[in-house]
Amino acid sequence: MTAVMHEPSTDMPDRRSVWSRLLVPKFWAALTIVVMWLTVLFVGVFGGDMVFSNPPNMTTIPSAVIVAVFAAIATGSVAKRVFGRKGH
Repeated sequence: MTAVMHEPSTDMPDRRSVWSRLLVPKFWAALTIVVMWLTVLFVGVFGGDMVFSNPPNMTTIPSAVIVAVFAAIATGSVAKRVFGRKGH
């Protein structure tokens, strides 16, 4: 007669904890991009204008334009670095 030994199961449940889901780089990249564009929004609403003045001319540019240019560059670099990975 043979006896069967029952060992504890080594299978882990498929559910992951909240902390393990927050450590995903794509989550932080998406959050970074959202925060950058919210910054552009708030600078556009509450920020001032840049005024360039020469004696005959005066040029006014909203400061959100410059912030948006840098946010677009940063969005492209973050997206390429995190979402552009192949096979990782």
